[in-house]
Amino acid sequence: MLAKEVLRQHIAETILFSKEYPYVDSDSFLENGVIDSMNVIELVLFLEQQFGIQVADHEIVPDHFDSIEKLADFV
Repeated sequence: MLAKEVLRQHIAETILFSKEYPYVDSDSFLENGVIDSMNVIELVLFLEQQFGIQVADHEIVPDHFDSIEKLADFV
């Protein structure tokens, strides 16, 4: 499964409590009210576990965490 698909599914199920992700991959999480600060922490933990990466504090910025597209590029 591709990173975008994994991210879409995870956000839909655990944050939006939905079966499907209703936005375009480039849509801003912040502008659409998809995630809040607690969700960002959860996403960091998910990325580290799912993709085996370490996310440094300075990397937790909108350039990396504001859309499916940006998250997938970051991973």
